Amino acid sequence: MSQLHLYDTATRSLRTFEPLEPGKVSIYLCGLTVQGPPHIGHVRNWIDMDILRRWLTHSGYEVSFVRNVTDIDDKIIVKSAVSDEPWWSLAFRNEREIIAAEQALGCLPPSYEPRATGHVPEMIELMHRLIDSGHAYVAGGDVYFDVASYPEYGSLSGQRVDEMQPAGDSVGDDRKRDPRDFALWKAAKEGEPYWPTPWGNGRPGWHLECSAMATKYLGPMFDIHGGGLDLVFPHHENELAQSRAVGDGFARYWMHNGLVTMSGEKMSKSLGNTLQVREIVRQWRPVEVRYYLGAAHYRSTMEFSPEALDEAAAAYRRIENFLARTQSPDEEPSSTDYPLPTEFVDAMNDDLGVPSALAVLHTMVREGNAQVDSGKSAAHHRRLVQEMSSVLGINPAQWPAAAGDRTDVIDALVGVALEQRAAARSRKDYAASDAIRDRLSAAGVKIEDTPDGPRWSVD
Repeated sequence: MSQLHLYDTATRSLRTFEPLEPGKVSIYLCGLTVQGPPHIGHVRNWIDMDILRRWLTHSGYEVSFVRNVTDIDDKIIVKSAVSDEPWWSLAFRNEREIIAAEQALGCLPPSYEPRATGHVPEMIELMHRLIDSGHAYVAGGDVYFDVASYPEYGSLSGQRVDEMQPAGDSVGDDRKRDPRDFALWKAAKEGEPYWPTPWGNGRPGWHLECSAMATKYLGPMFDIHGGGLDLVFPHHENELAQSRAVGDGFARYWMHNGLVTMSGEKMSKSLGNTLQVREIVRQWRPVEVRYYLGAAHYRSTMEFSPEALDEAAAAYRRIENFLARTQSPDEEPSSTDYPLPTEFVDAMNDDLGVPSALAVLHTMVREGNAQVDSGKSAAHHRRLVQEMSSVLGINPAQWPAAAGDRTDVIDALVGVALEQRAAARSRKDYAASDAIRDRLSAAGVKIEDTPDGPRWSVD
């Protein structure tokens, strides 16, 4: 069997993967800032890392997988004020949406999923270490990392310090020693949430929290740090600098997935070109969305289009149909120790070459169908297709649809109720309209009226 190789952002090269501890792998993935519901640009990252985790597990490793939740941030505070909702309520509501999306798309839950606000003591300890070692300083209640004190700053992203732009919060701030210095801790402002520290009340900077949480759960050195390509600078560069500056080895491999774009632009909330997970899984089955987002190589850029998702859904159905066609009532349960095709193993060990791995899987489907057409047994092909699809998280037997999922029926029934509610409102029978809404709510169906019509979700 070939050995796993991963592309490391830090060295800009393909490296043989050798874990820090034999038989075990530790992974830290930057989670979301819970300012809003997740879109498919976010979940591509989860699916890519989920495939990595499944492959490592299949290869015999015990995997510790940590993904954080950033539940305090400038954007959360701003949105809280605009919506007149407590910041913690807004953050928790969106965190629940993230968990629901993760489950819907078949991602294994993290080993640990720590919140930033629950780890302020660890952040204070890290700031003490940085200040005491001369890598950070206090200025008016803020705490800044001194970029000039760390000669390796810029190594992850391949930038020279003298060519970098000032940090985003440097405008109008003359307290910094250097405009490229970044905030570890932000002094409290009136009306904002805060936590006490030896340097005054305030809240954490974005970069500080990840170093503190990764170290707490995985130790001062761990195997893999993952995230989207847009996090390389400044977020991951700053994490690396503040951790290495105090002597922690931090991540040994850095993996970054490519972005999902629409019309050539990065998918983002600020551009308004997002596709929320809860909306897209109403148009395509969750497993088809997972297949689509996981089918491309993780480092490639994906240009979203409904047509491409339709093609991916059709490809997934070919796998699904073959397994349904060859199902036997007395077949043995699938086992992960069934030897996989060498070509599949080599593809996955080559920097998670999922496109090539899927090509092997679909070849097996075609050969299996040919066996059935000729009246021969396709049991061997079926077993291999099950095993390969399980590694990728798309085995139909492991998805609700294979066990009688009735999402389509629920959608139709809720649709009838919403039509009745709309008819009641059009005749100004608001009592009947409210009664329908209340009954749906009691059944766990939340209704949201939007300019494009009512939307529903299950609480």
